[in-house]
Amino acid sequence: MLAEVVGAADLTRADIESALGMDVPVHIQYMRWIGSIILHGDLGTSLWKATPVTEELLARIPVTLELGFLALVTALVISFPIGVYSAIRQDTGGDYIGRSLAILCISVPGFWIGTMIMIFPALWWGWSPPIMLIPFTEDPLGNLQMFIIPAVVMGMLLSGVNMRMMRTMMLEVLRQDYIRTAWSKGLMERVVVMRHALKNALIPVITIIGLQVPILVGGAVVMEQIFCLPGIGRLMLQAIVQRDYPVVSGVMLFFASGILLINLVVDLTYGFLDPRIRYR
Repeated sequence: MLAEVVGAADLTRADIESALGMDVPVHIQYMRWIGSIILHGDLGTSLWKATPVTEELLARIPVTLELGFLALVTALVISFPIGVYSAIRQDTGGDYIGRSLAILCISVPGFWIGTMIMIFPALWWGWSPPIMLIPFTEDPLGNLQMFIIPAVVMGMLLSGVNMRMMRTMMLEVLRQDYIRTAWSKGLMERVVVMRHALKNALIPVITIIGLQVPILVGGAVVMEQIFCLPGIGRLMLQAIVQRDYPVVSGVMLFFASGILLINLVVDLTYGFLDPRIRYR
């Protein structure tokens, strides 16, 4: 219906507004939009492609989820070991190197690193990352090679804050009385750190990781555009440029729902890390 109306040449403004549902007050338009989502799961129709927004999202969600998952795993793999090591070896050479790496990860912008990766290897060695999506079901190794570079770049940006927070909380926990009691019992360093200190130091770090989800979303928009990944971030950027408002609204609703879900998971994780926390 929408494609036929938009494609017609002899339409008046009133006809187009009626086809787009803009012939009623704003609050009624909003209630129609919310009602379609709740009752039918319908996010509307793209103004440019005349395709359902839900189909556009479902086709691109796996790309963004895979990129975000790999980026988060990379951030945790980098930040946790370095943060713990910096705390238990405070003011040593390794501590200074770890702190310098954290500052570097925080300071260097991700879009600049991604752009340099796309430009200089192509100029020097004639190599560039693949720009056509390789489905995981067809070629798992090729799919991983396509996602690993942008995921590592995004993970490095997140790991800087996590490293500093992990080091700070570990230093605070290691000065507690129960840690000194564990040392006095003659327990091994690995047991003291992993069993007694690390679990209690993780609660603020998990909170920081939950707060980094919006940063992860913003990074996905930039990295998907630089590395030509057909994910939700790139879809949103294209929709903004084309002023495709139904797609923009659908993408923002998806991101907002994802952030709320992640924050809920973070809150539930507190009860697992600290037995004193109970939800009723």
